[in-house]
Amino acid sequence: MAPLAIINGRIVGRDSVQHGGVLIRDRQIAAVGTIDVPADVETIDAKGALIAPGIVDLGSFAIDFPAFAAGGITRAALMPDQSPPLDNAALVQHAAQAGKPHVWISPIAAATRGLEGKELAELGLMKAAGACAVATGRRWIADSGVMHRLLAYAASMDLVVIAHAEDDGLAGQAVATDGEMSTLLGLVSAPSIAEAMAVARDIALAEQTGARIHFRQLTTSAAFDLVRAAKQRGVRVTCGITPAHLFLSDIAIGNYRTFARLSPPLREERERQAALAAVADGTIEILCSGHDPQGPEAKRLPFADAAPGMAGAETLLTLSLGLVREGLIDLPRLFTLLSANPARLLGVSDGAIAIGAEADLIVVDPDKPWRIIADDMAASAGNTPFDGLPVQGRVLQTIKGGQPVG
Repeated sequence: MAPLAIINGRIVGRDSVQHGGVLIRDRQIAAVGTIDVPADVETIDAKGALIAPGIVDLGSFAIDFPAFAAGGITRAALMPDQSPPLDNAALVQHAAQAGKPHVWISPIAAATRGLEGKELAELGLMKAAGACAVATGRRWIADSGVMHRLLAYAASMDLVVIAHAEDDGLAGQAVATDGEMSTLLGLVSAPSIAEAMAVARDIALAEQTGARIHFRQLTTSAAFDLVRAAKQRGVRVTCGITPAHLFLSDIAIGNYRTFARLSPPLREERERQAALAAVADGTIEILCSGHDPQGPEAKRLPFADAAPGMAGAETLLTLSLGLVREGLIDLPRLFTLLSANPARLLGVSDGAIAIGAEADLIVVDPDKPWRIIADDMAASAGNTPFDGLPVQGRVLQTIKGGQPVG
């Protein structure tokens, strides 16, 4: 593999941003900062753009190479909600090979057979086949006995459990959050406390078993308070969120906009503000795309019948940069949320620019203006609730293992 140098950039480190470049040899980072560029090395002139770690996206529901490349994602942790679900070793192994060499796919094993929440899947065999974590999928495991056994078993293997947090007894068939908007639209809705009730039970079980638990998306102040308190007690709990729940409230579902039908549903404005505060104070440790492209056959339906989900891979970074522009976090913290923290949770070595590390990098112009247009997205479907939004910040180049992709 030919050596590659990225020059004249601003390197996003763990604690600071410094001017310089990155030299890559044999898929690895050979030098960082002020580098000597040999005459025979191919160069990419960053022209003052950011050189940052490739994004590690925790919890994509689809393998979507064009969207990953456009969004700067170099490793995607694939949720088990596939057809069929990733509930056996052969399926996990197949998924792990699907993205090479352009994007590493880290499969997340199904916690239960068929993701039905009843019988534990063969977690040990799936871990040996390449599973990086285990997940309950799009739904909460209602049976506390099953969840207790899952957490105990996962703890014995040091597998993190990725949980969905909505108490089915309250959430049921709801498609929106209780509030003025759902009442105005006449939609079946559930109180936001359904999330905190699920979180409270799962934290209690994780504390009792000593397991690591990660809530892929939390969206309410009550849930954040539970996580904060649990962390203070030493519970091994983390949580994440998507840009949709940081920048949109349930007002976005007005006119029955199915692109804004998500799971969990969009919340009231006060909950959105609580989510922003949770990013600022470190309660939220991971930003993820929630990438779940749905075609017109799934979205051009009455709101209650439309499939939840959004195409989020290629807009994850550009939207998250808004947190930096608003002064909520700085650039190093942003890439900790996008890269370092999800890599650490999954137990992979990605997420930082360091000598000897795999050369998974992105070159980003944080100020480049563009408009999100659903029909022009690289994703397999463009169901984004941000359709038509003017934004700033775009990935100029995605580099996986020292090779430009996309």
